[in-house]
Amino acid sequence: MKSRHLILAASVAAMTAACTGSTTNEAQNAETVQTDATAIDLQQKLGMYTSVRLTADMSGLSEKERQMIPLLIEAGDIMDKLFWYEAYGKRDSLLNALTDDAAKQFVKINYGPWDRLNNNEPFIPGVGPKPDAANFYPHDMTKEEFEKSSLKDKASQYTFLRRDANGQLITVPYHVQFKDEVKRASDLLRQAAALAEEPGLKKYLTLRADALLTDNYQPSDLAWMDMKNNRIDVVIGPIETYEDKLFGYKAAHEAYVLIKDMDWSKRLEKYAAFLPELQRGLPVAANYKKETPGTDSDLNAYDVVYYAGDCNAGSKTIAINLPNDEEVQLKKGTRRLQLKNAMRAKFDKIMLPIADELIADDQKKHITFDAFFANTMFHEVAHGLGIKNTINGKGTVREALKEHGSALEEGKADILGLYMITQLHKKGEVSGSLEDYYTTFMAGIFRSVRFGAASAHGKANMVRFNFFKENGAFERDPQTGKYRVNYVKMGQAMDKLSELILTLQGNGDYAGVGKLLNEQGQISAELQADLDRLSQKNIPVDVVFEQGVNVLGLK
Repeated sequence: MKSRHLILAASVAAMTAACTGSTTNEAQNAETVQTDATAIDLQQKLGMYTSVRLTADMSGLSEKERQMIPLLIEAGDIMDKLFWYEAYGKRDSLLNALTDDAAKQFVKINYGPWDRLNNNEPFIPGVGPKPDAANFYPHDMTKEEFEKSSLKDKASQYTFLRRDANGQLITVPYHVQFKDEVKRASDLLRQAAALAEEPGLKKYLTLRADALLTDNYQPSDLAWMDMKNNRIDVVIGPIETYEDKLFGYKAAHEAYVLIKDMDWSKRLEKYAAFLPELQRGLPVAANYKKETPGTDSDLNAYDVVYYAGDCNAGSKTIAINLPNDEEVQLKKGTRRLQLKNAMRAKFDKIMLPIADELIADDQKKHITFDAFFANTMFHEVAHGLGIKNTINGKGTVREALKEHGSALEEGKADILGLYMITQLHKKGEVSGSLEDYYTTFMAGIFRSVRFGAASAHGKANMVRFNFFKENGAFERDPQTGKYRVNYVKMGQAMDKLSELILTLQGNGDYAGVGKLLNEQGQISAELQADLDRLSQKNIPVDVVFEQGVNVLGLK
């Protein structure tokens, strides 16, 4: 395919106007981009993604359920616009400054001019590094200034930090900054609630509509946990804090519109009951597993029909574990949603080709979709294990570990997910061979580490790869460049890494976690060469979706 190059006609305009509020917005500063800047082969970058048509079987839906989906998608589009503001600033000003279609497409995939699968490296000439603050904080604010500030809601997940006319830090609640947008989204959720035939879904949508107007999400989180029989679902609002790389405090807006697979969900419902037993058996000292996970959790499989905002940026989510509210988790547990159609697309288009290139020939038979599904599912279940509050008075683990918290939590979920499979397999509760789960887990590391160190998931996978390597969990054949899993040593390394992560979390050891991520979260030259082979074979890194009302055949 003929290369297409990015040439900007003039410059990227200053992104300084607030979305709706009257306070100063520290979005992207003006960046002058020269017209004779080095051309970038964006067509090659676009090749990192393969397109997937996001559809689902809707034959089992009622007429009112079918009418709900366009309303929820429209509300999701609003979340998409809010995430653009949080991640970058003024979307239209950036896109209007670009003259190349490939540049515009890649900007849309990344929600800004930084490549999310390449450690957020800028791909537009003249654009500087992505601010750790994203657009949640003033870019001239230091961590010290933030810490010294006496603003009581500065660490809230739902406030922006801004400067007043005198240059002093102030907070602006999301529902104030986005007043018009959340009013429209709230109205759409109320319209969907009026159509909802299942009482639990009706209650959740009504409370979520209220939450968008107040930033009080706990009542709707509790209502969401109580839903059991709904076929339509929506996850919507400011949820994950990955985008805030300064402190990891601020939640970013996103939305998923989902259709429940009732048959697959029935197969999964038994596993939540094992959480307390598995918690007691964790390979760590008693103080680090003294909390009792909620058992009202449930596991369900869904086909996702729409992604918007944070979950649609760069690498796409294939499983959900929510709510993030620690109080709700301890009281009710969490819900784990497996996005089956998106998962199958990644397995077929990415995992199998990776395994063919990097896994020893006689172990490739152990790469299965069922194992991939289970590893992903138990990753989400494992978020409920371990500890949510430090054992030494440092508050919640999330508060104590700040910007390091997300990467370590993802690493915990990965390794404890494998621990859960191992324990349940011993009890005869998980079918198939353990070799399937371990080999597919190894191939999954290669898949996820390609998301780059800027991703919490990518950094977590890199830590685990290096830890496994040090502990002999796999061997690399220097002749073929393929990897062979040592199943016994992988099990031993799994227990050892589980203990390390749980101890760091329980101690709220900010410095220790930073040291681990810095020392073990790096890609070696040898591994990079192996990952480069995947690119040379044109194996995509992730997917982009053709999605929406028209794709679904809805009006």
